[in-house]
Amino acid sequence: MKTLDAVSTLNPRQMEAVLQTEGPLLIIAGAGSGKTRVITARIAHMLGKGVPQSEILALTFTNKAAAEMETRVKELTRLPLKNLTVKTFHSFGVQMLRVEIEALGYRKNFSIYDESDRTQAIKEAMREKGVRPEGTDLYAVGALFSKIKTGEERWIAGRENTVWKPVFEEYQYNLKVYNALDFDDLLALPIELFERFPPVLDKYHSRYRYVMVDEFQDTSLIQYRLMKMIVKGAVSGGENVEGNICVVGDDDQSIYSWRGANYKNIINFERDFPSLREIKLEQNYRSTSTILEAANGVISNNKNRKDKQLWSGIGGGKPIELFFPENEGEEADFIARQIASLCIHENYRYGDFGILLRTNSLMQRIEEALLAQNIPYTVSGGTSFFSFKEIKDVLSYLRLIGNTDDDVQLLRIINTPRRGIGRGTIEKISALAKRENRPLWQAMEKMRRLEDALFEITDQEDINDFMLLIEKQREEILGRKGLSQKVRALVETIDYWSYLVTEYSKNEKLARWKFLNIQKLIESIENWEKNPDVTDPTLYPYLNRISLLSQGDDSGEVKGKVNLMTIHAAKGLEFPVVFIAGAEDGLIPHSRSMEDAEENNESAMEGGDGGEIADGENAAFSPIEEERRLFYVAITRARDKLYITSCKKRRRSQQDVECVPSPFIAEIPAHLIQEHQKVEEEVISPQEFFARLERRSG
Repeated sequence: MKTLDAVSTLNPRQMEAVLQTEGPLLIIAGAGSGKTRVITARIAHMLGKGVPQSEILALTFTNKAAAEMETRVKELTRLPLKNLTVKTFHSFGVQMLRVEIEALGYRKNFSIYDESDRTQAIKEAMREKGVRPEGTDLYAVGALFSKIKTGEERWIAGRENTVWKPVFEEYQYNLKVYNALDFDDLLALPIELFERFPPVLDKYHSRYRYVMVDEFQDTSLIQYRLMKMIVKGAVSGGENVEGNICVVGDDDQSIYSWRGANYKNIINFERDFPSLREIKLEQNYRSTSTILEAANGVISNNKNRKDKQLWSGIGGGKPIELFFPENEGEEADFIARQIASLCIHENYRYGDFGILLRTNSLMQRIEEALLAQNIPYTVSGGTSFFSFKEIKDVLSYLRLIGNTDDDVQLLRIINTPRRGIGRGTIEKISALAKRENRPLWQAMEKMRRLEDALFEITDQEDINDFMLLIEKQREEILGRKGLSQKVRALVETIDYWSYLVTEYSKNEKLARWKFLNIQKLIESIENWEKNPDVTDPTLYPYLNRISLLSQGDDSGEVKGKVNLMTIHAAKGLEFPVVFIAGAEDGLIPHSRSMEDAEENNESAMEGGDGGEIADGENAAFSPIEEERRLFYVAITRARDKLYITSCKKRRRSQQDVECVPSPFIAEIPAHLIQEHQKVEEEVISPQEFFARLERRSG
């Protein structure tokens, strides 16, 4: 590869950022300024200079971004990238822990708990500590535990929280017994390894001589700390090391404080790497000058930001259209009709449209309007059917039946539903498996025969009953047809319905909904069996199919369909035409975010709730500025055309409530806006209508 190939088409500021490979570098990349192009060109340039792939570490925030980055580097270099590390922070943590985690007392084949698994583990820890989970906000408890793990909050010495600290410690202990990690552990445990085992830190510091971080404004304090440790090396003597670190971000697009992102990390970076060089990318390649001028007008009202002024060589563009519908029904109808009209009259395609909302709660009426107009659409950010706990439980039984050496599936369902196999028994099994380097099932076989003095008769009876259940199901299911009926019998055999009733004793409606999901799973298996293209409708082909179906896709936009999503989900995407719906005070800025932030800031100033918990660095921030950044992100998703709708009334709590336009609308320069006027719909012949429909769908 010729080194200049990667940089020859860049503008002067982009080229400057690409060629600056040594020392600390801060790239402030405005919306649409080509930052991904700069990052990939920078990596390609380093490889062209002879930097080994194995010495480069690039960290980002989504699997899609990591895959795109790697693909672009491959296209630029035409090299196989076997040793280049391009990963999300969390997947990098997983990669590292698969190698190093035994030093912390875990086995390498650890499982990773998702949100539903974690909630279940918290409930179990609460029960073991005598705290009733019924009526408790488990999401809030999980959020507290997450903040404790990541260092955003801490237990104050001498003022222990008499309820939640013991539950937290029990939860942590149970995770280790089950050889499981939660999402926060994927960052917290690498840091623990670095702190407790300096040679491990030295290994990663020596290996990765060039570190890059994309979307730096979205990093949390713990992510920043992990990055800093890798770059600087051992804490003793590493403070004066600055290293070759490049971070790319835009403080104006910092919109994830609710999940730990800390825009102050840019300030931290300037403090920790004082010799850094700063380069601003302000030329926007995405939007018209009209849209950029509107975005600049809004974001300039934020005080805590780096000064920058986006500009575009594309030209003026169309005015921003502002519409004040009477209610959400009229708003939804306007959006759907406008999309249909633009497709017919201006040759847009469905995939060219993004409808952005502050909250998911605004989607229903818009979905109904799109359906009424026969407009195909996709909703981003929904929960996968295969991520529901009840579905994962049933699939774990099937996977264990298919492979009894699968420790992850065994630990998931060994006591689901409850069958008297306590934590102490699981600890004994895990200890034996680790000592003899064998899967848990084989350790249970030995225990079943009482060949180890660790085990007692009661242990043997409980484990024997569980193993007989699995062995009987293996005889029934493996290699046989009629899988859906076998799964239905399995669910009845383990009496999963009674388990749900017990788990959700205060909410039978939720228990019924979850059991209905299991029925849907069984029906889907039945439909799969009936498919004439399925030549082998047995367990193993089905499990292979499910593994592919349940792999999440964070790609966001879908071609050929209108994209309906929250503003948060739209970050990183762009559309020729954007609708920002629900631009009303109380929605954007969102009243709940403002109230929660105010409570957090008051708590921080007063020293926490009752003095039991101390807040971290990210507790106090300006909620109005983050909400304004969110509106700025929404505006800058548009390339050619932007519509903003603000209802005069909106239905809330069974009544119509008067609405006030978002104050952010008034921050857009007035000369850029025109109010949309209602017009009579065009009357066209059926022949012309279908001709136009064919053109827009083509």
